[in-house]
Amino acid sequence: MNKKELEKKKEQKKREKLKRKEERKASGGSKSFEDMIAYVDEFGMITDTPPDPTKKTEVELESIAVSSPKKEDIEKEPLRGRVEHFNTDKGYGFIKDMGSVNKYFFHISNAPENISEGNIVTFELEKGQKGMNAVRIELSK
Repeated sequence: MNKKELEKKKEQKKREKLKRKEERKASGGSKSFEDMIAYVDEFGMITDTPPDPTKKTEVELESIAVSSPKKEDIEKEPLRGRVEHFNTDKGYGFIKDMGSVNKYFFHISNAPENISEGNIVTFELEKGQKGMNAVRIELSK
């Protein structure tokens, strides 16, 4: 291609672009700002209708929590599990958590004396030397 052909091609592209721009203006392609706004309703769905101001609910400022809850505010529910292994001679065993597939080590000092394999127990977790350990173990009914 020579220089004249390239200039003709460039001029043709400009004319086409200008033509498309005029077509968009003629068809009302530009919308007002209000037409572009989306709202979220009380169910979390996106809608184009603004919320009804009469349905507002007042929220007390004191009820808004802006931080994560403190450890003492969180109630710890004891976990449930089954004694998978228990060595009476050495005084240790493992409890398999019923809510997950995790197994936790426990020592006889943290368990009732009449514990045996297969017992259903409730327990709490505590960080030990090699991971999480089951403590405060109680037999379930």
